[in-house]
Amino acid sequence: MKYRYLSKIKYAAISFITMISISSCMDYEDINTPDYLPKELPMGAYFIQMQNIVYPAQENNYQMCESLIGDVYGRYMTITNSGWESSFATFNAPDNWLDFPFEKVFSTFYSAWVEVKDRTDAKGVNYAWAQLLRVAAMQRMTDLYGPIPYSKVASGNIEVPYDSQEEVYKNMFNDLDFAISELTAYVLSYPGEKPMEDYDRVYGGDYSKWVKFANSLKLRMAMRIVYANPALAEEKALEAVNHPIGVIRTNEENAYITYAPNPIKIMWEDYTDSRVCADIVTYMKGYNDPRMSKYFQMGNVGGASGYYGLRAGITIPNKAWALTYSAPAIYTDEKLLWMNAAEVSFLKSEGAMRGWNMGGTTAALYNQGIKLSFDQYGVSGNYDTYITNSIAKPAAYDDPTFPEAARSTITIKWEDAVSEEVMLERIITQKWIAMWPLGQEAWSEQRRTGYPRFFPTKVNKNTDASLTTKLAARIPFAPSERINNATNYSAAVSLLGGTDAYGTKIWWDKKSNKP
Repeated sequence: MKYRYLSKIKYAAISFITMISISSCMDYEDINTPDYLPKELPMGAYFIQMQNIVYPAQENNYQMCESLIGDVYGRYMTITNSGWESSFATFNAPDNWLDFPFEKVFSTFYSAWVEVKDRTDAKGVNYAWAQLLRVAAMQRMTDLYGPIPYSKVASGNIEVPYDSQEEVYKNMFNDLDFAISELTAYVLSYPGEKPMEDYDRVYGGDYSKWVKFANSLKLRMAMRIVYANPALAEEKALEAVNHPIGVIRTNEENAYITYAPNPIKIMWEDYTDSRVCADIVTYMKGYNDPRMSKYFQMGNVGGASGYYGLRAGITIPNKAWALTYSAPAIYTDEKLLWMNAAEVSFLKSEGAMRGWNMGGTTAALYNQGIKLSFDQYGVSGNYDTYITNSIAKPAAYDDPTFPEAARSTITIKWEDAVSEEVMLERIITQKWIAMWPLGQEAWSEQRRTGYPRFFPTKVNKNTDASLTTKLAARIPFAPSERINNATNYSAAVSLLGGTDAYGTKIWWDKKSNKP
């Protein structure tokens, strides 16, 4: 079999350039390594490279890995380009779109990770940080595809057997536990020390905040598998919340990466390929949510100014028409979110609903999630009015071209005397609003729970008619794997337990009573 190996020289060059100028917006994909670059890069450069691909920050990477997939399926944003006859939005993405996330993320991340692993002998605090970043990146990958290469990717060879998603999650928990242990020991032994400050684009070298992020990621992962392995989910959630350093609790601990220009700004302004999605706008309009002005810009549809979301999964007649809808209010210098305290509070609220000891009641943690989000966006003066509103419901999509009745009647005010399913819809709906603009995470939660209730896709170009209302359960494996890694690709399809298709559920997608 022919093997592909990661191009260390190419990605080392990228890292070096990125280290010098994080704000660069060029795509260095085809640059050769200049003779004047050092052959041995500082280890910190590889950490920058890994951070920049966890949640792909460079604009081309962001578009192909997030904007066209998670942002659309998570119903935060959608595409405006009338020339895209094939896309993820209509479940018929072209092969090069399907190839990109797998090829880009695996090659970029692991070329740096292997360097750190080799230089540290897979020991110590720097390797622990690399392992944490690995879990953060690969959790997104396994949630895209299901089975992925994980346990056997160790020496630069990416044409290896895939692990089942169940095994990937178990291995990621083990790697996360190692990272948390090592980082915690360092923080306790060397309080206030920031040895990698110059290379940390998220927390400025503060390992105590990385521990909080790691525990929060563990909590997110635990909840993700709750319908597939409830015992392990509870075990890992309790470990995260009860850890002595704990989880993200305040907005000052939110995980953002510093990367300018913000790629979402490039999507809506420079590329003009993105606008806000109808689903998020109709929910927030119905709730008269004060965060709308923080999330969205005004659009102008039919000569009337207002907040207008564009329907996902439609035929775009022309781009000029699509651009009359609202753009996201995200600008050049804004940091790119990885995780916020509001999400963590909603995760704990769901855990409490399930009878786990999360340090508060379901209601208190739910309201705290809303409060943290309102504080994050500077609208805390509206908090009391919002959480006591027992009448407001998501609005219908009142659009001249693609109108649709509201899909949900869920209200805001917490109620204890309702079914657990109503509680869950309320928690997930408010979490979805608060997690903006983490599109893939929103899509993963919608796949896991069935909430929020999204509008059906108007144009389904796939042969699977169920995708119109159920939406994508995953994206197909990279077509290049069928050629370059054929034997392992076939085995990976077997691990799926179904066909390599948009509608095949992944391991953790086990909830039986989704709406």
